Amino acid sequence: MNYIETLYDGENITETYFCKEKIVATSSKNGKTYYSLKLQDKTGVIDGKIWELSNAIEHFESLDFIKITGQVISFNNSLQLNIRQVRRAQEGTYDVADYMPVSPFKIDDMYSELLGIIDSVKNQHLKALLDSFFRNDTDFIKAFKKNSAAKSMHHAFMGGLLQHTLSVAKLSDNMATLYPIINRDLLVTAAIFHDIGKVKEISAFPENDYTDEGNLLGHIVIGAMMIKERASEIEGMPDELTTKLVHCILAHHGKLEFGSPEKPKIIEAVALSFADDADAKLEAFSEAIAEDQSGNKWMQYNKMFESPIRKTE
Repeated sequence: MNYIETLYDGENITETYFCKEKIVATSSKNGKTYYSLKLQDKTGVIDGKIWELSNAIEHFESLDFIKITGQVISFNNSLQLNIRQVRRAQEGTYDVADYMPVSPFKIDDMYSELLGIIDSVKNQHLKALLDSFFRNDTDFIKAFKKNSAAKSMHHAFMGGLLQHTLSVAKLSDNMATLYPIINRDLLVTAAIFHDIGKVKEISAFPENDYTDEGNLLGHIVIGAMMIKERASEIEGMPDELTTKLVHCILAHHGKLEFGSPEKPKIIEAVALSFADDADAKLEAFSEAIAEDQSGNKWMQYNKMFESPIRKTE
């Protein structure tokens, strides 16, 4: 495959890309209609232009996978595709994972590690609840493995939800080791469950956008509802244990102004909010550094950190 990061000036290509954006525009020079595109694969995004809307250009829309023929050119010090032919790519002729940002870690390896943590949970009721989602629910497992953890900000890539969850679970496990007062099984279970509502809040790739349910309820409430409903099906599940677990989910953003319906009121909820915040911010910082192309030590103002940020050697 001709990945975008490998394209060079003057190259003629025929390749399938994901059409992230299609804009119908009018030339200021001759008044002719043309298409301005943003084409994407997992290595990057490139601008594309279709100047001649001939029979060689089949109908397509944004979010379609399209097979294009054209030439790579240099324009204003950036590469651009001058496209001569387009047709919609047929399903089965491409792998979505080649076109979307994806976790740098192998999804199956991360999932196996997560199952190992689940196996370490000794409380039979929490273990049964975890298994009901992560071992027995095929549809949930498929969505959980591939979903992002956010539309933007952090872990906004395929496998991002799994990567974030695994990190938060490992941080939580370490906290429980350092502070014996923490109920380790409750905290680790809450960490693994804390963002499961995102499988319904955010649509799968290629859209990776908020669903109606996500916009109306949000992942915290959705996740709490999912756990409450499934816990009612676990034989002998203590009501108090369900309530503590659901509280951890409802409070995991730490503050009301950060979207949590509740403030953390048990130590496990406090620890979870710290672990979640730490992983989200450290990943966001890492992504900002990775994406910076300036070559400078100091980077521009970052919204999450409310400050310019600096690379360290």
